[in-house]
Amino acid sequence: MSPAHFSFSSAFMLGLMGLAFHRTHLLSALLCLEGMMLSLFIALSLWTLQFEVPAFSTAPMLLLAFSACEASTGLALLVATARTHGTDRLQSLNLLQC
Repeated sequence: MSPAHFSFSSAFMLGLMGLAFHRTHLLSALLCLEGMMLSLFIALSLWTLQFEVPAFSTAPMLLLAFSACEASTGLALLVATARTHGTDRLQSLNLLQC
């Protein structure tokens, strides 16, 4: 395993572990998701450059566009949650109260 492959896979795993085990605030969950998407984007970009196939050159940009949409939706939910509940703690959210 190359050092670049190891660093991107470990960055993805650290983001996944943070998302799974440190879910106190919605903002921390969104940051873990963004870290995972960033490591996927860099890994996919390097994979595209390594194989030099023009058909795969749009895949990193498409992933980046979906990541931006995910980030904007997450921030909109964060603002809406903070306005209605007064906090972004995930423990205070209840789906049955909506």
